[in-house]
Amino acid sequence: MTRETGTGKYERALTKTRHLDPVPTAVAHPCDQSSLAGAFEAAEERLITPILVGPETKIRDVAARNGIDLGKTRIVDAAHSHDSAAKAVALVRQGEAELLMKGSLHSDELLGAVVARDTGLRTGRRISHVFIMDVPTYHKVLLVTDAAINIAPTLEDKVDICQNAIDLAVTLGVHTPKVAILAAVETVNSKMPATLDAAALCKMADRGQITHGLLDGPLAFDNAISSDAARIKGIRSEVAGDPDILLVPDLEAGNILAKQLTFLANADSAGIVLGARVPIILTSRADSVRARSASCAVAMLVAHARRRALQATV
Repeated sequence: MTRETGTGKYERALTKTRHLDPVPTAVAHPCDQSSLAGAFEAAEERLITPILVGPETKIRDVAARNGIDLGKTRIVDAAHSHDSAAKAVALVRQGEAELLMKGSLHSDELLGAVVARDTGLRTGRRISHVFIMDVPTYHKVLLVTDAAINIAPTLEDKVDICQNAIDLAVTLGVHTPKVAILAAVETVNSKMPATLDAAALCKMADRGQITHGLLDGPLAFDNAISSDAARIKGIRSEVAGDPDILLVPDLEAGNILAKQLTFLANADSAGIVLGARVPIILTSRADSVRARSASCAVAMLVAHARRRALQATV
């Protein structure tokens, strides 16, 4: 996407970053113009303090060819992309970085280092991806999850995917995030597992197994987004027509939905991975500058929220 305009939803949601300090961020393998420039754009906006992890000679060559002034930016030399991922994760484990940012390596390489059993950044929570979308035709920021990591999530996986997204929405300032759990229909059908999962998730929220959110589902997409569509079908719901989060049944559905919103509805889509020890910024070459900045800003807010939570326990 090359469009740099937007509706202002990102800007309204991220005003909290203005008075926060930039967060030390391990940038894994920033060995092309897009990833290196993206890190420095975020640094110029005082969102992150980048630590560049990758082959130093290659990083300096990319910077020189693209007029990027590295200044006194710290560079941690690495032999190749897998080594870059491992060393970037190690910086987080050592407490030298509070965010992890994808450079020009494959997402699988970075996430492989993140989930490594003995050297990674695992927690008790399932790792999941959230798209933070500014959709011109929708009245607020919309979170879509999971459209990038969990291919066919189980019910237990969806509990963590849902909780990760709720926690993020709360960090962004939503008091009680509304979660629409999507399926093809709005009624429970034993032949459609997504509807059973949706019903179970709602009851789990009633029992306190998912917290701080208001869940409803199954909801078809039209019922979730349009209060008129829900009313016509006789659905009485506090979520229908006003969700903050769309929880999709599987990765294929989520990926298609997010890309439809981007390419048909001109949405900007920032992205972040949650559930690890630190937030992970997954940017794409196709992302606009505005979307890349929004990804960094969201991660920055989560990092500062983690700091406050840790300080509160001391």
